[in-house]
Amino acid sequence: MTNRRTFLTRCAAAGLSSIVGEALWNRLQAENSAILPGAAELQGPPRITREMIRAAEAIAGVEFTDAERDLMLERLESNLTSYQAIRLVEVPYQVPPAVQFSPLLAGKSYPITARRPASLPHPREPVQRPKSDADLAFLTVIELAQLLRRREVTATELTHLYLDRLARYNPTLNCVVTLTTERALRKAAEADRQIAAGAYRGILHGIPYGVKDILAVSGYPTTWGAALYKDRVLDETATVVQRLDAAGAILVAKLSMGELGLSDSWFRGRTMNPWRTSQGAGGSSAGSAVAVAAGLVGFALGAETMGSLVTPATRNGVTGLRPTFGLVSRHGAMPLCWSLDKIGPMARSVEDCAAVLGVIAGPDGKDSTVVPAAYAWDPSRPLTSLRVGYFAPAFDAPSSTKVKDNQALATLRRLGIPLREVNLPDNIPIAALLIIRVEAAAAFDEMTRSGELRLLKEQGATGFPNFFRSGRLVPAVEYLQANRVRQMFMQQMDEVFKDVDVFMAPSFGVNPATNLTGHPCVVVPNGLSEDGIPVSISFIGRLFGDSELCTVARAWQDAAGFYRMHPTGFTE
Repeated sequence: MTNRRTFLTRCAAAGLSSIVGEALWNRLQAENSAILPGAAELQGPPRITREMIRAAEAIAGVEFTDAERDLMLERLESNLTSYQAIRLVEVPYQVPPAVQFSPLLAGKSYPITARRPASLPHPREPVQRPKSDADLAFLTVIELAQLLRRREVTATELTHLYLDRLARYNPTLNCVVTLTTERALRKAAEADRQIAAGAYRGILHGIPYGVKDILAVSGYPTTWGAALYKDRVLDETATVVQRLDAAGAILVAKLSMGELGLSDSWFRGRTMNPWRTSQGAGGSSAGSAVAVAAGLVGFALGAETMGSLVTPATRNGVTGLRPTFGLVSRHGAMPLCWSLDKIGPMARSVEDCAAVLGVIAGPDGKDSTVVPAAYAWDPSRPLTSLRVGYFAPAFDAPSSTKVKDNQALATLRRLGIPLREVNLPDNIPIAALLIIRVEAAAAFDEMTRSGELRLLKEQGATGFPNFFRSGRLVPAVEYLQANRVRQMFMQQMDEVFKDVDVFMAPSFGVNPATNLTGHPCVVVPNGLSEDGIPVSISFIGRLFGDSELCTVARAWQDAAGFYRMHPTGFTE
């Protein structure tokens, strides 16, 4: 067995101080070398051989000589010592890496101030209470707010309505993880007392909503869609939920998500599309999209890393708003990829999403990636004051939605504003998947090393266990190179937004790329495909231009009218 002196020499070669080396040696001895898988070998003979390096070269896509491999042996041994030292530190899941992504480019100006909006306008036309409860359930947030403020409906009544619908339709849709009944009814009674006393907090006061089960809510399970966590209760509440509480909104349910944020399959099965209940809802914000589409909540919160909000919003025919990266705090949310994760609203209209974003946006002192960006949506702003474009090549390219996409473009043209052609860079980077794979592998590293990955439901080639394991073998150099390519693409996208404030594009033509750069996106229903499944169109805005983005998307939405459609099987 390696003696203490040799062990400390290895620690020094790994860049560890003598104090850290001594502490590591003492702890390994005290724990009888059983702290971590491989801890015993830490004190034994060299574990790295020339043959291992040769095999690793094939994985990394490089090639060295035997002489070079021999020189590397001692350094790689010392690296292993560093890994073990790092793993002795217990890192809570919510701790992000010190190296953080920012979509802001040096030398560029952005609409960033400490200002936040106080409120948003009410509907342009008076709303009458519908005769049926089902029709009431499908009203937009803005419309429900008017009825609540006039006390033609109470928050308690709405809460019971949505709780009943969630319970009634969940056996068909499988979109509910946990009903927050006790909390909801208490908050609803409080909202009714305040509204009756004239203490109206704003548009979301008394509106029932749901959240993707990626978000922690104190007193209720936070499962992340995984059976491993199905009974886990975190002693914290996500910032976005706290802010919605403060606005008087009423949480009625935690909604399903794909296991750890992948697909629409979770530990109780698959979440189904209300437009065709034999098909899945798309992932991973499946439950949020389904609950909105089927009239089970007034609005919901989803989250996106690389399509997890856009995809289910499209498939279920709802409006989804993916904010600029850095506009909304992710505190209390499951980390998957720190440099790409975003939280955003899903609702029946752009106005609804804009209202929710006005409440949840802004720094909280807990997520250091959030900047004090100005978000004050003005729906009365003239459309002609904005520069609007369209991604021409995507509309010309063959696709299954080409007819609907071009009809959407024709509707945009009818709004009477000059449209500019937008051409995105040809070299849209393929670095995104590599970045996600590495950051996700880091986020769930303890699960990988402990073997808990084997307890997850999806164990195939496309499941997260394989994703996380393969991410562990990506060289750090390649991860950094991918981020350098990302930086180049961000600069190229900045050139695009010199000519436009907002542009339209088919929903799956540019969304992966704009996730990489942090630009905001609104996905709006664009009718039904030939087989009766919703399709969508997307609007992309400049960084922190979320308010202008909502102005254009809302104008198109009103002209197209598809946001009023909903599945007929849920109108009882």
